[in-house]
Amino acid sequence: MASVVLMPPRWRPEAIHLKKIRSRIRSMADAEAGGVTRKEDIVIVGAGIAGLATAVSLQRVGIGSVVLEQAESLRTGGTSITLFKNGWKVLDAIGVGSQLRSQYLDVQGMVMKSEDGRELRSFRFKDEDESQEVRAVERRMLLETLASQLPRNTISFSSKIRTIERSKNDETVLKLEDDSQISAKIVIACDGTRSPVAKWMGFPDPSYVGHCAIRGIGIYPDGQPVEPKVSYVYGRGVRAGYLPISSTKVYWFVCFNSPSPGPKITDPSILRQETNKLVQNWSSDLLDIIKSTPDEMFIRTPLVDRWLWPGISPPASIGNVVLVGDAWHPMTPNLGQGGCCALEDSVVLAKKLEQALKSRTISVEDAFRSYGSVRWPRIFPLTIRANLVGALLQMDDPLVCSLRNNVILPKLVQLGPMLEHTNFEFEPL
Repeated sequence: MASVVLMPPRWRPEAIHLKKIRSRIRSMADAEAGGVTRKEDIVIVGAGIAGLATAVSLQRVGIGSVVLEQAESLRTGGTSITLFKNGWKVLDAIGVGSQLRSQYLDVQGMVMKSEDGRELRSFRFKDEDESQEVRAVERRMLLETLASQLPRNTISFSSKIRTIERSKNDETVLKLEDDSQISAKIVIACDGTRSPVAKWMGFPDPSYVGHCAIRGIGIYPDGQPVEPKVSYVYGRGVRAGYLPISSTKVYWFVCFNSPSPGPKITDPSILRQETNKLVQNWSSDLLDIIKSTPDEMFIRTPLVDRWLWPGISPPASIGNVVLVGDAWHPMTPNLGQGGCCALEDSVVLAKKLEQALKSRTISVEDAFRSYGSVRWPRIFPLTIRANLVGALLQMDDPLVCSLRNNVILPKLVQLGPMLEHTNFEFEPL
């Protein structure tokens, strides 16, 4: 395999891509003026975690791309994402780990509690795995850090896809809402759980799993009081968790059973009221964190996933179109692996495309098929496991909850098997 020489990050992007950027700007102007189809080699759909990480991973192996984002700017809303050692390993490989690591606390362990505050079990991560690393990262900072690694004009905002078609020359034509269109040799869809590209490829919508989550970040200007551990609190049909992000911020969630996702609720006063009602008699630690959360930090989401059944589900790619992250394998957050797996996807796919476009040892189609065959055995079991863990923890039967809190959690659960899935090896970029 040919070696890739990495140049200093301060000047590498501009030096390599200046000519391409000028050409892209001219083609965009032509398209706006006369409806000319804009041509691109590689188009990444979606500037979320998966899309930006894929763009940065490709750049690390010397492959440029353009990223389409339907919003007017980076969608930096949301709370935080918890990354385990596999996520940090990828961030280090693409050159942003140290920058992010320095801003967020090292979470040293976890504690499980009942709703009245009684401790059921506790662990230290490094007692089980010396290499383990757990930190909660604000989604906004993660996106902005990834985007900062890309050349100017890589991300094309206000670029919402209306239709997708195949052209006669086997390229993919993306028609946008503003009536412009792009003909792409390669399309990498990172457009989330409701991915239009995944739907075009024949994937069904993700399935609602029967519970919703309300999330937020408590703000403590004078310093937050929470020890550096993940705290999980288990009730009947309701569970919660919280962990420190930094010296002044604490991330929390409350997950509750609901027969349907219900209407989308964004009114913070309603979300605060709903959250308080769910945990009103729980330990004061959690209630204080919720009370310290600004209105704009409350977010409610239904939890969904998609099981990639062998021989039944469509493949991860069709021709020169491939899915990455939640667009392919949405999973519930019960293992903290949704974001980590999207990051894993990005480096595996970049390495496969390097073989196709730089070394030319395989075709793009074969590279995408190889990516799918490598990732599926990891993604499918994790999706199922996350779903089953959530189902167990959300049970509301009094007898089952008593068994969980008095036998399963304090006596049977072992941390080692719980963290085994965070082991992940990949070829260096």
